[in-house]
Amino acid sequence: MRQSHIAIIGAPMDLGAGRRGVDMGPSALRVAGLNDKLAKLGYEVEDLGNVIVDQPESAPEGQPNARYLPQIAHTCVRLAEMVERASAQGHVPIVLGGDHSVAIGTVGGLSRHYHAHGRKLGLIWIDAHADMNTPDSSPSGNIHGMPLACAIGMGPVELTGIAGHVPMVQPANVAIVGLRSVDDIERLNVRGTGVHAFTMRDIDERGMHTVIQQAIHAASSGTAGFHLSFDMDSVDPSEAPGVGTPVHGGITYREAHLAMELVCDSGLMTSMEVVEVNPVMDIANQTALLGVELIMSALGKRIL
Repeated sequence: MRQSHIAIIGAPMDLGAGRRGVDMGPSALRVAGLNDKLAKLGYEVEDLGNVIVDQPESAPEGQPNARYLPQIAHTCVRLAEMVERASAQGHVPIVLGGDHSVAIGTVGGLSRHYHAHGRKLGLIWIDAHADMNTPDSSPSGNIHGMPLACAIGMGPVELTGIAGHVPMVQPANVAIVGLRSVDDIERLNVRGTGVHAFTMRDIDERGMHTVIQQAIHAASSGTAGFHLSFDMDSVDPSEAPGVGTPVHGGITYREAHLAMELVCDSGLMTSMEVVEVNPVMDIANQTALLGVELIMSALGKRIL
């Protein structure tokens, strides 16, 4: 990493998910020793605590096609401010989720920071799901299935406009890696927007090395670098059982580490988030421990 100072930001939100528990993800990642392990790599680590999140029990669910939309928008606005401020100070934001809707705030803050300097942001989205539904296409109304659509300008204005400009990221600078579960109408959104989508078949046929290099190229072309948004359900449930929406046939342990090592080698990652760690579904904090390992690989830890 070009910067030596890391800002840890927790986003304990499960308003966007259909299954409760991912609000405990930031704590699980911290318990897994993230801060101390990053310090041992030589980084200066500052933990900024958690963004304030409304609790589902105290908030109305709202419209069934975009559940908890006002509360999620308020949280993402607050998170965007924290991320933008950390970036402006020359720090590397590492966001701990929380369901994947927190990425709307993370990407919004980063995009606003780079836009103010006349630069663009790229985005690598490692996920079993495309997260490109909108309220009109979503079969569940869960906003954690919509954040990537919001980042490229599709979705409720309360979310798409968080950066102050639309889109937050140009579709041509977005790469999705690890796809294996896409809704029917959502598939049309993926195909029609120009994002670069790499499915598990692509990884099987071409290998993670080729796929992640192509993703890095797409996300870094004409940009200041890329944000890495890592959903732990991208990894196969045999390695990461504690996630909100597990899907069999995912990325292996070594493929995940190789992807992170190649991201680090590129020197182009501006920031990172790890989301959808659900301790309720986990076994002895296995998924959070793996999440910390992957963050470490992305930030420079090597076998030798």
